[in-house]
Amino acid sequence: MVLVPGVQVLLGLLIVSALMTLLWFVQRRTGNAGIVDVGWAAGVGMLGVLYAATSHGYGPRRVLVAVLIGFWSVRLAIYLLFDRVLGRPEEGRYRALRAGWGPAAGRRLFFFFQTQALAALFFALPVLIVAHHPVDCWTAWDLAGALIWCISVGNTVLADRQLAQFKRRPESRGKTCREGWWRYSRHPNYFFEWLHWWSYSALAVGSPYGWAALLAPAAMLYFLLKVTGIPPTEAQALASRGDDYRQYQRTTSAFIPWYPKKEGKP
Repeated sequence: MVLVPGVQVLLGLLIVSALMTLLWFVQRRTGNAGIVDVGWAAGVGMLGVLYAATSHGYGPRRVLVAVLIGFWSVRLAIYLLFDRVLGRPEEGRYRALRAGWGPAAGRRLFFFFQTQALAALFFALPVLIVAHHPVDCWTAWDLAGALIWCISVGNTVLADRQLAQFKRRPESRGKTCREGWWRYSRHPNYFFEWLHWWSYSALAVGSPYGWAALLAPAAMLYFLLKVTGIPPTEAQALASRGDDYRQYQRTTSAFIPWYPKKEGKP
């Protein structure tokens, strides 16, 4: 069934809004609002697959983009579920929101969850653009998009595993990981996550609205650098690891992987 873009967006909004409403009820029972991050990752993938299945673009390209966004979504949602939700205490940023909102926390969390539904809708739009791409053949940009996706998602997984292996060792308690990608960037997982969004921008090249696919990596960069990514993560790291993390900040790139500085050098 082929749907026009307006209907696809409206249907997508209804789906992710219903998903976030369900997860809001879940967090009321569990007391862990971190489930919203799982819902966001799952919602983007659900919408991406829906858009690919109900568009009229080149079939093989639609299959490709559905596989890419679907795999990314499932991997990230599962990772967040086990790393931050199941059997875990609620993250500090959500505890801070509850404390700041006081008696209105339940109502305001509902609207916060719905805001994340809108965010999922926004980040699925590049897939919608790719799914309506009018060129009925493979292009060099399709190959570039697939390569960017493989490099970025593969290294995101690698960085997550490197950090997990470091944390499992008892002698790592209170210390900062400087192994693998973490030697070259304080947040390699964030960097490769951002790079991943460029894969859909590449796939969208040649589409009438291909320029709009650039909005996703631009927005992701802003959130990672200024809002929900590096600032709260580093604040928590400084609180838990103190001087060791301050030394890490002085020598290691915050975002883009690069060779570490020697102490005392600007």
